[in-house]
Amino acid sequence: MSPSKAEASSGGPSFLFSWREYRRFKKLPRESRAIVFYSESRQDWHHFEPVIERLTAGHGRVVCYVTSDAGDPGLTYGDPRLLPFCIRKGLLRTVFFQVVDADVFVLTMMDLGNLELRRSLHPVHYVYLFHSLGSTHMADLANSYDNYDTILCTGPHQLREIRRREELAKLPAKRLVEHGYARLEQLLAERAARPAHEPADPPTLLIAPTWGERSLLNVCGERLVEILLAAGYRVILRPHYMTVRTSPELVAGIVRRFETHPRFEYIDLMGETESLYRSDLLICDWSAMAIEWGLGLEKPALFVDVPARVRNPEWRAFGLEPLEASIRTEIGALLDPARLDEAPGLVDKLLADPAAFRAKAAELRAHSVFNLGRSAEVAAAEIARLADERARARKPAP
Repeated sequence: MSPSKAEASSGGPSFLFSWREYRRFKKLPRESRAIVFYSESRQDWHHFEPVIERLTAGHGRVVCYVTSDAGDPGLTYGDPRLLPFCIRKGLLRTVFFQVVDADVFVLTMMDLGNLELRRSLHPVHYVYLFHSLGSTHMADLANSYDNYDTILCTGPHQLREIRRREELAKLPAKRLVEHGYARLEQLLAERAARPAHEPADPPTLLIAPTWGERSLLNVCGERLVEILLAAGYRVILRPHYMTVRTSPELVAGIVRRFETHPRFEYIDLMGETESLYRSDLLICDWSAMAIEWGLGLEKPALFVDVPARVRNPEWRAFGLEPLEASIRTEIGALLDPARLDEAPGLVDKLLADPAAFRAKAAELRAHSVFNLGRSAEVAAAEIARLADERARARKPAP
């Protein structure tokens, strides 16, 4: 019996609730918890859902879905083969990770084993599924992926980067799967089902940057919105959810200033997609979302050239340029934050020839992403294979 959303969200961070969920998970037959997915927040669901659907409907597998977010859609998915549990952040979640007994454990969470969430005492096989198309070696810590056994790579750049990390750190080779990216496929399918998009008059600009003290919003967000509205554009502000969480006063200040402007709109849901289709051009900084935008929606981006968010200071030793850096001039143009007044001219230039841009984006997509249209099945087949392999290894020799 799955927890109701009301139960999961009642009583604040209830240890008792999580304890009941943990006990319910432990009481499952061992074969019912062969495959476990873990979600930190509801933002993970749209990455997991296509793979889970293939596993349950296509491969007939039972899947456990453990989340720490009471609002996670996976809790109320309704598939009888998906067994949902809500174990909130805290001591019990840490214990759950340390003693979970499963064959395959699938996450989008980086830094397994580097912080409080460790690999299990049991012989569990850990699978990492990417939640973006971006590179692995600049914006992430050097060891963010070291403790996984299998990594489902979205494209050849991630495969090269992880192999290079193994070489530099003298790590054993992981299993790297040419997977793909379901989110990109979703954007392509949704776009194909809609009428062909042509820039509106006035054009609609979507500001959706990454987060952090040096992000676009923190450095020059309010001034940029002011300039774009004054130039006559429609502006949609969609900040990263981490910006809303870590700098709520910054976002609130921008919204307060412009919320009555007839051409300003604020959106606070990262999973929302309607604004992507309504917009003609993306304005961001180093957000990997820009890659999805350019390759999936085939529309250009304007990159405010703030300093890159670097978590691995040794990334240059890889000798590989991150995709989020190399692709910026392929799918858009750079804007110096000290020269924001040039933004309207760059916007007009980027929107001048939509057909030429679509052709270029399609070519880039074909070389940058694995298994377009088939990624969920590739991932599901690999996870099912690993579960079968682990199950055979657990059986005593005759």
